[in-house]
Amino acid sequence: MQHTVERWDIFEVTLDGPAEGNPFLDVTFGARFAYKHRVIDVDGFYDGDGVYKVRFMPDSIGAWTYTTRSNIPALDGQTGTFDCVPAAPGNHGPVRVRDTYHFAYEDGTPHFSVGTTCYAWNHQGDALEAQTLETLKTAPFNKLRMCVFPKHYTFNQNEPPFHAFAPLQLPPEGGEPELPSPSGRGGRSETAFRGEGGRRFDFTRFNPAFFRRLEQRVGNLRDLGIEADIILFHPYDRWGYSTMPAEVDDRYLRYVVARLAAYRNVWWSMANEFDLMEAKTEQDWDRFFQIVQESDPYQHLRSVHNCHRFYDHNKPWVTHCSIQRSDLTQVSHWRELYKKPIVVDECCYEGNIPNNWGNITAQEMTHRFWEGFSRGGYVGHGETYLHPDDVLWWSKGGVLHGDSPARIACLRQIMEAGPPVDPRGAHWDLNQSADAEDAYRLLYFGINCPAYKDIALPEDADYTIDVIDTWEMTIARLEGPFSGKCRVNLPAKPYIALRIRKLH
Repeated sequence: MQHTVERWDIFEVTLDGPAEGNPFLDVTFGARFAYKHRVIDVDGFYDGDGVYKVRFMPDSIGAWTYTTRSNIPALDGQTGTFDCVPAAPGNHGPVRVRDTYHFAYEDGTPHFSVGTTCYAWNHQGDALEAQTLETLKTAPFNKLRMCVFPKHYTFNQNEPPFHAFAPLQLPPEGGEPELPSPSGRGGRSETAFRGEGGRRFDFTRFNPAFFRRLEQRVGNLRDLGIEADIILFHPYDRWGYSTMPAEVDDRYLRYVVARLAAYRNVWWSMANEFDLMEAKTEQDWDRFFQIVQESDPYQHLRSVHNCHRFYDHNKPWVTHCSIQRSDLTQVSHWRELYKKPIVVDECCYEGNIPNNWGNITAQEMTHRFWEGFSRGGYVGHGETYLHPDDVLWWSKGGVLHGDSPARIACLRQIMEAGPPVDPRGAHWDLNQSADAEDAYRLLYFGINCPAYKDIALPEDADYTIDVIDTWEMTIARLEGPFSGKCRVNLPAKPYIALRIRKLH
């Protein structure tokens, strides 16, 4: 029977092979997939218990063939075929950069990135993770930032159910295994590291159960139409993941890309707050980007997130900017500086914790979303309300308590009802004249409270004007149509926007 897989879904080849020795180091495995004249080489991975897999995301409808490759004869030269059929409704393919500053799915559907942050939600156990997914079903977010590794930080002290590496097996005769230097960068080949409480992990053996759980959650997000922004490294660590030796970093990157790249909803983020990871150099981050770029057959989006200083987003392997800043007026500047999509993934979080990065109001969060989107960028949400069990959305997920998500949902509806915002010059100055090609403008006043604005529209076209109260979530159509020089009366209150659309 011929296998079928829909376009941009996952076709998987599974073979039995050797389990003795260390297959993570000793066995190479992958496959070459062919469609007409095209050949795509894909790395496979060892999934434990003598099982080897390679995953492929076909992008062309029709008949595909494959041939496996390996240094093990039983895994080498295995062949097969499958048919790629049209994508089902809701499957738009991976997200790509479009028109320099914006995003679209591969089928051309625009993607307006409305993100949230749940750093360690996938390390909380089945019950809380299921609750997070249930919350996301009705939340407005279509992208979620999440870490591969567990997190150790304020309000994040619990032990994860799984770790990425296998426990270290001591020699039968006893004795000490080789351990890395404290910096994680000794001059010899380092094979193990010691975590909190003396727990030891084997650098040379991944724990497939850990990665199966990770890919299950990525698949759950895909089924909800949510992009998984996969954070590959971060500094908030007590287990040793942030100070692994270079050879382990590189092997880990290739392994996680081999397992996850076939999921259409993956974005790669090299790190959360990369500049706080003192064990890594600028050359390390360049190398990480290049490894991911070279290993990913589908070229998913790639970024890195900062704390204090920016990585050089002009480097060619960076597809878009992932930024932490609270001043969203800078989106206009970053657009011109980098000529790439600007995603302010962290603009502070709605909440009430003592840390200033996590105690802005829902109104301020909504304001920052509008400020960023109206300037042609994209903004990410997070929530940090105190909880008796330390279940804060920004890290552990659970349920949402704040008032900004409903307003963000309103913004997303408005964005998806129009073209991507392309601000021209000082977008807040409504005395600018529009030209005949200017068919759509979204103009936001922020904290300003004008009672009216005089604007100049083309004389030879008619326009509608809507007054949007971004907090009350109301849209009032002004009596029109409008053309030429006209006065627009406004409610003289903050957080008001205008939507101006050309009548056809």
